[in-house]
Amino acid sequence: MKNKYVRAMIVSICLTFSIGGFTFLAQDANIKEQVIDAGSIIDDEMNSQYKVLLEHLFDYRNKALLEKDEDILKQLYETDKKFGLWAYEHEVKKMKYLENWSNKQGVNFNEIKTRVKVKKIKEKEEDLYGIICTVSTEYKYNYENQKDVENMFRIGTYHYLNVKIRDNQYVITKEWYTDPFADSLNLENLNSDEIKNYIASQEAVNLELTAEQQKAVDYAHKYCGAAADEENEFKFNPNYKDFNPDGGDCANFASQILFESGRFKKNSTWNYNNGDGTKAWVNAQAFKNYMLNSKRAYLVTKGTYQDVYKEAYSLRPGDFVGYEKGGRITHVSTVTGLDSKGYPLVTCHNSDRMLVPWDLGWSDKSIRFHIIKVCY
Repeated sequence: MKNKYVRAMIVSICLTFSIGGFTFLAQDANIKEQVIDAGSIIDDEMNSQYKVLLEHLFDYRNKALLEKDEDILKQLYETDKKFGLWAYEHEVKKMKYLENWSNKQGVNFNEIKTRVKVKKIKEKEEDLYGIICTVSTEYKYNYENQKDVENMFRIGTYHYLNVKIRDNQYVITKEWYTDPFADSLNLENLNSDEIKNYIASQEAVNLELTAEQQKAVDYAHKYCGAAADEENEFKFNPNYKDFNPDGGDCANFASQILFESGRFKKNSTWNYNNGDGTKAWVNAQAFKNYMLNSKRAYLVTKGTYQDVYKEAYSLRPGDFVGYEKGGRITHVSTVTGLDSKGYPLVTCHNSDRMLVPWDLGWSDKSIRFHIIKVCY
């Protein structure tokens, strides 16, 4: 019988380097790479070593985002090559977007921390590694007039990147991931002072959830994938198909949350069975239409952010937001909490989110928001 292993290789790495006060350490270890067919598998020791490396690398990038320092950020990329330059330029756009959004919101980001789960590693050539990993990034923030109260949200992403060892440091030569901020390139058209003052005037809300709403929240937080608590292993519920390869899983997850709350029963229009979901279950536009037409939910308002942000404060856990782009609902997120100013926080799939401010990542002027209350 032919040996299934194409090759096995021992890679020993012992590198320590510092940039701007941060030290990255790849500890002494024998890292075994076993390549099967076209892919790679990794053992627990290898996962642990690269997990530490990548978390330090991403946290250094987070440091650059917090300090709004493009020079720090640039040191992490091979910018003399087009793929490295593109990856760097994208992170610069994200840095500026987060700064614009925080100014609009009247908040300061205090900490950004990353957790990594390595899926596959392959040495592509000497000192160049291809890595597939799941990344969970936790953001902590406080409002400018509420500095003693900390708020938190998480965003989960799935990355393919190439990392090179150059001049005794690791640099990113290529990176691809589904960016949750991809639709957030423009905040200039908002009246930020008016919005900021309104948000600052709000107060915390004491939530009194029904048992069904609480079940919906607990389910959403457990199965929100790469944004979930690490004890849940960054996984979706295995009892449901993941529809991301078919175009997206947001409506499927929103449907799951409603059904698993115990409040809503399946029917011939809204149904999931044995790996197959009806259009109303899995398609964002059809899901929104079904919820409104069936009277299981009702529309509060819709429009641009500036049109709807005040009425969005009526949202409570179990309600949802529809995101319209090009005349159709392309995404839905379920409200699962409120922050210290009563600002609605959403949880969803696609770019996995847990307790993320409902407009964060959807601030482009072409986006229309549908604010929808669910009848629990």
